Amino acid sequence: MPWPKVQPDVNIGVVGHVDHGKTTLVQALTGIWTSKHSEELKRGMTIKLGYAEASFGRCKSCKEPDAYVNEESCRQCGSDEEPEFIRRVSFLDAPGHEVLMATMLSGTAILDGAILVVAANEPFPQPQTREHFYALGIIGVKNLIIVQNKIDVITKEQAIEQYRQIREFVKGTWAENAPVVPVSALHKVNIDALIQTILNHIKPPQRDPSKTPVLLAIRSFDVNKPGTPFNELKGGVIGGSVVQGLFRVGDEIKILPGIRIESRGKVSYEPLYTTVSSLRFGDLEVKEARPGGLVAMGTYLDPSVTKADSLAGSVITTAKSDVPVLWQVRIAYNLLERVVGSQQLVKVEPIRNKESLMLTVGSSTTLGTVVSVKSDEIEVELRRPVAIWSNDVRVAISRQIGGRWRLVGWGQVKI
Repeated sequence: MPWPKVQPDVNIGVVGHVDHGKTTLVQALTGIWTSKHSEELKRGMTIKLGYAEASFGRCKSCKEPDAYVNEESCRQCGSDEEPEFIRRVSFLDAPGHEVLMATMLSGTAILDGAILVVAANEPFPQPQTREHFYALGIIGVKNLIIVQNKIDVITKEQAIEQYRQIREFVKGTWAENAPVVPVSALHKVNIDALIQTILNHIKPPQRDPSKTPVLLAIRSFDVNKPGTPFNELKGGVIGGSVVQGLFRVGDEIKILPGIRIESRGKVSYEPLYTTVSSLRFGDLEVKEARPGGLVAMGTYLDPSVTKADSLAGSVITTAKSDVPVLWQVRIAYNLLERVVGSQQLVKVEPIRNKESLMLTVGSSTTLGTVVSVKSDEIEVELRRPVAIWSNDVRVAISRQIGGRWRLVGWGQVKI
């Protein structure tokens, strides 16, 4: 009897410096290569957030007490007996390159936990290793596993030395007790130990299904192939994760801030209204979607509206929900001591009036101009409005330093 098809119960981000093996690790865990875009394959790096799901279980016949598997058979003992199904989880493969930091930050808004991938054969920490680590803390991801990858190309002594460096790096931080798991993703060495650590360390949080339903969109697309007859066209699809409440097929929804309208030199946004036509987790079609996993929400929108990630960053809620859309935000903020991601340790200067900042709010990234500065609060006028669905929405603050957007602080939107 095959394992049950169920909705994933947690979202796990896979983050870290470019070329440290994130996508290879996701493939070892799920069997899926998440870099599917032609430009990603050409450049050998992840540009957009990749999705993959995996079912995890335990071998009943294995002499090892903790023989964890990610398929319906056991490679260790070769038993024909079907392993015991435990859980299904969802992974986000986040880009590691510094210029794609905003994409990575947009993904952290929907995470229940994260895997920080570190290449064992490179100096530690690399700039994006440090940047991603701080970003996870800013957005509020607390369940972290550190994977020491590529142990097949170093000596035992080198692996132990880097392990000491990792422990020193997280000492005194929110991730001080994070487990460190050495693996070779390429050769699938120690993946069973990593699966066990994931199951024990990243567990589903308490969910409240009665809350106002909110889905954060991180992708949107047109699923129709060129030349499809008009009477066979399917509506636009939105990909993302439910962060609270639940959605059902047939629900009337609105998409915020909506569609951009320019008239007489003025720009405004109008909410988009439609109905949920389908809900799908990978190859599993469901009637309702709860928090956990990454869902493809089918709609009756014209597919031209959703193509090429044009609705990424949107907040989706029910048509009658009252979710404010703001052009100007007040943020209670904190600055980091040092700029994250630069090769040199650069001190973070105070925020200045009329300065341009990049704000990551949920899955939305927008630019804005500071119009008021206090010691613990700023007001920012945005070029693109953001929907604020909760009183505890966190914001990542970046500024241009040396021609690149660098993470310099975080805050909380005050409604």
